[in-house]
Amino acid sequence: MLKNLFFVALAAAAAVGIGYADQSSGNVVVPVNRTPANDGKQMYVSYCAPCHGVEGKGNGPVSGALKTRPVNLTLLSRNNGGTFPVMHVQSILQFGATNPAHGTAQMPVWGPVLGNMDANSIQANEGLLRISNLSKYLETIQAK
Repeated sequence: MLKNLFFVALAAAAAVGIGYADQSSGNVVVPVNRTPANDGKQMYVSYCAPCHGVEGKGNGPVSGALKTRPVNLTLLSRNNGGTFPVMHVQSILQFGATNPAHGTAQMPVWGPVLGNMDANSIQANEGLLRISNLSKYLETIQAK
């Protein structure tokens, strides 16, 4: 009985740990709900829109609580000579940004969160699939 209670408590603690992506400033917590791995738009709305805004312009509801305004994601292609920087975006999502010229380290590193979301999945590297689909969605919201 005590052993079962221990495992339930351990599972609950793990779920809480995976369920929140905390900003390095400690002020903003974005709740993480499981989303389909193939739905980039739903992942964006769940994980990115609180800071970057529904339209991706850096004006989400919690952007005012951040030290640095979030990047306007609709200008990524324009700021990269008209080409969407796929590898750069995927790298930021997976590993975060430490170079101030490429964004602020305040942004949560989503790679581990997205990877752990499907820990029991039979599909290998589902976290990378999530990052790829999120990146593809970001490409669709680029300013023309």
